[in-house]
Amino acid sequence: MNLIWLYSLSSVLIISLISLIGVFTLKIKQEKLKTILIYLISFSAGALFGDAFIHLLPELIEEKGFTIISALSILFGILIFFILEKFVHWQHCHMPISSNHVHPFAYMNLVGDALHNFIDGLVIAASYLVSVPVGIATTSAVLLHEIPQEIGDFGVMLHGGLSRAKALTLNFLTALTAVLGVIIGLILNDFIENIQLFIIPIAIGGFIYIAGSDLIPELHKETDIKRSIIQIITFILGVLIMLSLLLLE
Repeated sequence: MNLIWLYSLSSVLIISLISLIGVFTLKIKQEKLKTILIYLISFSAGALFGDAFIHLLPELIEEKGFTIISALSILFGILIFFILEKFVHWQHCHMPISSNHVHPFAYMNLVGDALHNFIDGLVIAASYLVSVPVGIATTSAVLLHEIPQEIGDFGVMLHGGLSRAKALTLNFLTALTAVLGVIIGLILNDFIENIQLFIIPIAIGGFIYIAGSDLIPELHKETDIKRSIIQIITFILGVLIMLSLLLLE
């Protein structure tokens, strides 16, 4: 059990450090950054779908079969992330950008991101409770998704009027809610038997929602044939990465 704590906490700490990646994008030209991000998004979409269908769903079926409860739990996961996304985009700012005004949407983005990261922590803890290979696969999928997301969040906060230092600090602090998610998930495991069997279906639904609702629509905005083909290739590579992690099992 101590190893599960070690693996889980190490995983979320590594993911939390990704929140600082925004600072490395400041000197990259916008057009080049956009091109890099769109390929990262397609890669992470493939990884999220891959983890949901190659690792998490088979483990769920092996443990408890695929029942109506399993199906409803997955749908509940989709609903949770749908509501979370609605919450993130609940308040929009239409005031002009100024250097001394922090727009409300920047703070709303932070709140939504903190909740999202907290759920990621729960999911990672539950994945390691299933097995270490499943935990590593889920951590990898979350990590790949966090890279473009954190770059985007950093941009939102700068656009919202925060200084670079404050944006990085707040982004890192919200990322640390994943640590809280891991701690609560592992503590609850001592009181709720097989808690992972309740969290994993929600994770499956969440990953399907993020990949299908957030990431895929972004990819469809690119209509250039060459770039679209590269997107397809990177998407497949994301799936193959998850497939290759089966070797750990």
